[in-house]
Amino acid sequence: YITNVVKSRPPGNRKPTKEEMLSCLPYLRKEIEIIKPKLIVCLGSTALEGLLGKALPITKHRGQVFEYPYSRNIKVLLTYHPAYVLRNPSADREFMEDMKKVKALLGIIS
Repeated sequence: YITNVVKSRPPGNRKPTKEEMLSCLPYLRKEIEIIKPKLIVCLGSTALEGLLGKALPITKHRGQVFEYPYSRNIKVLLTYHPAYVLRNPSADREFMEDMKKVKALLGIIS
């Protein structure tokens, strides 16, 4: 299941404001409540900020696992947005490490 922290694209495709993210948070929380995921993968720091309310530098925190504040049963992993990886091929190795971590967190054996 894929979703966004805001439900409409901000003008000029800019980063959503804190207010825009907060206004969509109840809808996002309801989506998560209905889906009941084991793991949420935040693709980019904007996704993490919208979900957890924390603005963290992605280069320092990617690959880190957080606890979803509304359910201890849900883990949250921060990684690069795929568009970033396409523009920065050097990030591919770290992104793939994160995808292996996703598999491990979900108990998937390859």
